[in-house]
Amino acid sequence: MSDFVAALPMYDWPEMRDDVDAQWARLRDAFRQKGIDAPETIARLNGDLPPVPGGIRDAAGKVIAPDPATLPPDELDFYGLWLHPALLFAQTCWGPMELGLATHVQLIGQPRYDALEGGHGELYSSALVMRAGEAPTVGSPSDDSPLIPLDILRGKHFAFNSLDSMSGIIALTRDLEALGESLDIFSERSESGGHRASIVAIAEGKADVAAIDCQSWALARRFEPAAEAGAVVGWTRRRKGLPFITARTTPEPVRNILVDLLTSPGAVGTTVR
Repeated sequence: MSDFVAALPMYDWPEMRDDVDAQWARLRDAFRQKGIDAPETIARLNGDLPPVPGGIRDAAGKVIAPDPATLPPDELDFYGLWLHPALLFAQTCWGPMELGLATHVQLIGQPRYDALEGGHGELYSSALVMRAGEAPTVGSPSDDSPLIPLDILRGKHFAFNSLDSMSGIIALTRDLEALGESLDIFSERSESGGHRASIVAIAEGKADVAAIDCQSWALARRFEPAAEAGAVVGWTRRRKGLPFITARTTPEPVRNILVDLLTSPGAVGTTVR
């Protein structure tokens, strides 16, 4: 059994489990061909993570995350995963990375988003979604500029997935600030817990608008019935998409192999920062 842990949690919707498993199988086999003992399957729950007695510690020995064995086994604590000392490969978000995660992990690559509306190379944007018919629908700008309809957004109830989400709240906050505005243009703000939940809240009239990253929006249009009630009324500026990381403790030779595999011709469509 491998001593490493791997996960692809960011787009692991129930309807996408087979696709995500297949993606990991391709990566796993490529890693193994280079001599890395990659795990057979990905971790999806706290119960899938090896225990870390005494908690997960940083380079100075300070506890920065609890022992996964002390957490609900049928849930997944993202930070417990991302900070796990056995982490070989996972995907995270630039929100947590900018808020301190980057000091405890190693960046190994970026996915490409060319196949998605709102994506270009390693950059992606968030669609500003409202109920259909309440505002004109707009396509993604051809360049990387934002399209923020201030008059339409003003006074609305804004739903976001989590406070540390780049795509769900930080990107829009920065775009508003560039226009001399802030999140105060909204009459109310509420945390939904996930992009999919934000879309459902809009459809049910519990919120008016949300910023949904372009890949999650594409998934919602395939799998989430509530998305049929939504329409895109704006777009945030394009920024780097969800990065791939490995543990701070991953040996440099292993990290270099991961980077080389992700950027080699015919790889999984990634580029290194």
